[in-house]
Amino acid sequence: MTSPKGYVFVELVVRDPENFKNQYQVRSTAAVAEFGGKFLVRGGTASIKTGPSDERRRILIEFESYEKALAWYDSPLSQEAKTYRDKFAHVITFYVIQGA
Repeated sequence: MTSPKGYVFVELVVRDPENFKNQYQVRSTAAVAEFGGKFLVRGGTASIKTGPSDERRRILIEFESYEKALAWYDSPLSQEAKTYRDKFAHVITFYVIQGA
């Protein structure tokens, strides 16, 4: 029996788009790839049906397991990327979730 997949869901507001892309995204992409993660949603158009309609950027990443998602989050690569994310964006929510 395989363990449920792990997901990371993030909502954030980007304050400095150029540096967010050039400094944070390069690092976060490498960290996610290192742990076999796959971006399912990375920004893009959102049709908000309920809740605040604002400038939030939404990210959804899939990992082969919940444990792998947690390991990615705790990794030095991810934590280094996080320092850049926090310079150029404000995180609203950040979840590591076990899939069904």
